Order: sequence, then structure tokens, then C-alpha cells
Amino acid sequence: MLDKIDLYYLSPTGGTKRTGEILCKGLAEAVRPVDLGDREKAVETPESGTVVAAVPVFGGRIPAVAARRLRQLEGSGKKAVTLAVYGTRAYEDALLELNDLMEERGFKVIASAALVAQHSIVPEVGRGRPDGRDETEILAFAEKVLKKLGADTDSPVSVPGDRPYKPEMDMPVTPICQPSCIRCGKCASVCPAGAVSLEDDAVVTDPKSCMLCMACVAACPEHARILPPPLQEQMDQKLGPLSAIRRENEYFL
Repeated sequence: MLDKIDLYYLSPTGGTKRTGEILCKGLAEAVRPVDLGDREKAVETPESGTVVAAVPVFGGRIPAVAARRLRQLEGSGKKAVTLAVYGTRAYEDALLELNDLMEERGFKVIASAALVAQHSIVPEVGRGRPDGRDETEILAFAEKVLKKLGADTDSPVSVPGDRPYKPEMDMPVTPICQPSCIRCGKCASVCPAGAVSLEDDAVVTDPKSCMLCMACVAACPEHARILPPPLQEQMDQKLGPLSAIRRENEYFL
């Protein structure tokens, strides 16, 4: 086991953070979490020789806000384990994009994984994941990562994906507020993109900044934040059939 590891994560609805924590539990005695979605804090420099970077997948890409924050890091030859966490459909170019970014910042990517978590928009898809079976697999992967670290080998990691990456997801809609909204401002405070604000006692969402991460929906204490019903119905119809599929995690060393 390592003494300490840094976990850099963006986790609007919690699934990405949970998968990263499971892996880190198998890698190190102590974990320093750094929330890439916290707009109030600067991205802290790694304190350990190995980091875990865990980001969600949106439309086959990593979120631009996560990329911007990770680009503030200096790897200086430190080791990195990368995780692309997705809601069963597909991760496409996201893991490759994440690895390219980390290597661009000077990290040596020694291991990667594409892990499944509960879908943020259609929660019936991947419900309950990561579950016990996932945890067992991820911890077994951690053991292999530790062996690679112990062997002090920097053999390159090959992951699926294409360059140039697919276009970023473009959905010009945002979550909306129902009449039960109490204007508490929680949605604005948790939005990693800074897309939500309170103006003249109304909740306003900038469609150009919103990435449909669903952080505001998950955090609303009154359950007043929802997707526009036509979009929710469309997503339910498109992704609903995936609820019967258990997508397997993929590991790369």
C-alpha cells in the first residue's frame, strides 16, 4: 500500500467520487480528495507521487470544466491512474482524452479504467452502481496497479478512443424549477460550471454554460429542480432499454 494518494475528481451526482474512493482505498492508507467542481477553491498541487484522476463521461467526452481544472496541474513525472466513469451507454473518446490531458501536464499514466456508475439523467440505468461486485473488481485492479508501481515500470497504457475526439455534446436545454422551488440557492452553489444564479428572486440558468451534469437536480432539497419533461421523456425512451444491461467495467494496465 502507498502511504498517501491524491484523488482529483469531478462528481456532480456522486458516482464518480464513489468509484474513485473505492480505488484509492485499495491503493493507499490515506487519501487527499480534491473536488474539481469546487469553484471556491484553487486546484491544489499533488502532495503524493501518485494521483488518481476520476471524471464523468458526457456524450463520449470528458467535461470541459474538468479539463480546465486538470490543466492547472503540473505532473512533473508523477504517476497517474485515470478513471472515466459513465452511465452504461458508452465512454467513447473520454478515457483517451483524459490520458492525453494528463500526459500533456507531465504525468505518467500507468493504469486506466472505464467504470460504470448510475446514470445521472436516467437513474434506472446502472442503478446502484458501483455495487459490491464493482468494488471487488476495482480493489483487485488496485492490487495490480500496486504491483506495477512496485515494479517501477512505466510501460505505456493503451485505451480505446479516436483522435480527433468526437464533437462535444450540444444540448441547448437546461434543468428548470418547479413552483415548489424556495430560492435557497443550493443549485447555484453546487453547479461546477457556474451556470446557475439567483437574479431578482428567480433561478436563472445559462444554457451556454450548463453541461447537464445534474448536480443542481441532485442537490435540490425540495426536489424542485428537474429536466424539462419533453427532454426527460426523450432520454427515458432512448436510454431506458439499457436498464436491462449490466455493462462490464474495463481495465487497462
